[in-house]
Amino acid sequence: MILKKNVGYMDSIIRVILGTLIIAAGLYYDSYWGFIGLIPVITGAISFCPIYRLFKLETVNPNAERAN
Repeated sequence: MILKKNVGYMDSIIRVILGTLIIAAGLYYDSYWGFIGLIPVITGAISFCPIYRLFKLETVNPNAERAN
């Protein structure tokens, strides 16, 4: 199964930043909740979100996006 890109450039940047902040907060407060930050970091890095696919959403703009 090939994962079709469905997360746009700005969306993936925001996901990586927010995920990193969640991980940092988890480390600061010594909590395992910081592992939740891995989800947006990974989905932003690979530009694929399974929840977007479930609801048939896309934030990708085929005319202005970076190459695969």
